[in-house]
Amino acid sequence: QVQLAESGGGLVQAGGSLRLSCAASGSIRSTNDMGWYRQGPGKQRELVARITNRGTTNYADSVKGRFTISRDNAKNTVYLQMNSLKPEDTRIYYCNANLAIWGTPSRDYWGQGTQVTVSS
Repeated sequence: QVQLAESGGGLVQAGGSLRLSCAASGSIRSTNDMGWYRQGPGKQRELVARITNRGTTNYADSVKGRFTISRDNAKNTVYLQMNSLKPEDTRIYYCNANLAIWGTPSRDYWGQGTQVTVSS
C-alpha cells in the first residue's frame, strides 16, 4: 500500500519561508511525475508546481520566482521551497505523485494535505 507523508506546513509571516516535504512509501515499482497543488475555501484545487522524473518543472504564474520544486528520486521525495510568502498563499497544500506499484499500472496518489498560513 502506498502512502504520501507530508510535512513542513505551518504559520509564517508575510515575506517568510517554508519548505514542504512529501515522501512516498510502499511497494513502489516506479515513480513518475510529482507535484504540489493547493486549495482554499470555495476554490478548486490548483497546480502550484510539478516535476517530472527527469527534473523538468512547471510552475503556476503566481509562484514563479518565489517557489522551487525539487525531488530526490532515491528517497521518493518531493520538496517545495516557498520563499517571499504572501497572504494569498494561504491554502491547504496537497502532494501528488504518479506511481506504479508492483502488479498494477501507474496512477495518481494524493497526500492528506498540510496547512500553510501566511499572516500580514
